[in-house]
Amino acid sequence: MINSRYGWMSLIFVLASGPSFAQVMIGKFSSAKSEIPAPWQLIRLETQVPATSYRISLWDGVDAIEARAERSMALLGRPVDIDLSSTPILCWRWRVDGVVRSADMTRRRGDDYAARIYLAFDLPAAALSLTDKASLTLARAFYGNRVPDGALNYVWDNRHPVGTHMPNAYTDRVRMIVQRSGNDEAGFWVTERVNIYQDVKRSFGTADARLKLVAVASDSDNTGETVRAGFADLHFVRANEACQFESLKSGVALDQSTSPRHSE
Repeated sequence: MINSRYGWMSLIFVLASGPSFAQVMIGKFSSAKSEIPAPWQLIRLETQVPATSYRISLWDGVDAIEARAERSMALLGRPVDIDLSSTPILCWRWRVDGVVRSADMTRRRGDDYAARIYLAFDLPAAALSLTDKASLTLARAFYGNRVPDGALNYVWDNRHPVGTHMPNAYTDRVRMIVQRSGNDEAGFWVTERVNIYQDVKRSFGTADARLKLVAVASDSDNTGETVRAGFADLHFVRANEACQFESLKSGVALDQSTSPRHSE
């Protein structure tokens, strides 16, 4: 029993201060319903290309987005409003049945990935050259305002070493970062932790980028293969805080950081 005014004051302080953890969850799913929850929605970049199919499922103990690509491509994305200076770390878990065997990220005809995390940014005008502005104007004439000033893709590649960082085969406004590679971890859920703030600064030379969209994708429209992937527990945390993932069995929150490439 708390029997002094100082005890009560201490208790009130603890309740008022609350936890110091600053998790911002953007992708927590429930397999109770297979429909994709708002504000997540399908984003088709090429209407003549079949769309990758997405649903919510319980996959080996994880409530997740299940993506299946069959000669197809589409993003499943949602708008976000994240202060990257406060919570720069993106955490998630994902899995693949297997990589896109014939993919080659250096060529347009090989630009396919079993799984990717896609992030779109608005960049300050000072970070865009005249050439950048001209190319964006042209791209938006064909594809509309869906074309971002810049984008990062964290991919599960088939062959390139983890940590490979290069322009997309179609445009240098999109940067590809190999987060996982090969089939050694296919068939298992693995967790990731990356510093988005540092990676966008490295990629586009500015600390003032505004993250406006986060999406997941599995695509095989260029290679014609069939692949399946899962995505779960997407959230942002502070730089000095651990990612938070629930146990596959008990549902107890666990701190896990098993990423082979820490961008911090």
